[in-house]
Amino acid sequence: MGPRDRDDRDPFNDIFRELSRMMDEMMGVEGGINVQSAADAGFGDDVHIATQKDDDHVYVVADLPGVEKDAIDIKCDGRTLTIGAATDHREYEERLRLPVPVDEHSASATFKNGILEITFGRADASANIDLD
Repeated sequence: MGPRDRDDRDPFNDIFRELSRMMDEMMGVEGGINVQSAADAGFGDDVHIATQKDDDHVYVVADLPGVEKDAIDIKCDGRTLTIGAATDHREYEERLRLPVPVDEHSASATFKNGILEITFGRADASANIDLD
């Protein structure tokens, strides 16, 4: 058990546990985590994409087996995330509607062992207007 396994506050621990469980049995939405099946994702039979949100962030985890880091293209307009990827045999592009608006400029992403992790700060839903 590494230090990452002991950190219950790391939101990706929950996502990885759920992603593993859902790979075999889920298609759709359950328990606050949105999972797109391979049929929905457009990437192929081995790919799953999960989203989760809390009060401050939106987390996206995508399982992209066989894809190299340099072959991934990620774009976001604040509401829709587009993940493009390529292998030697195919090119893929998936558009994912995020559960809430995000600040796309706050995004951070990592890719390790075929797992893409993206974290966004949530965008403020409304602005306060000062009355003079």
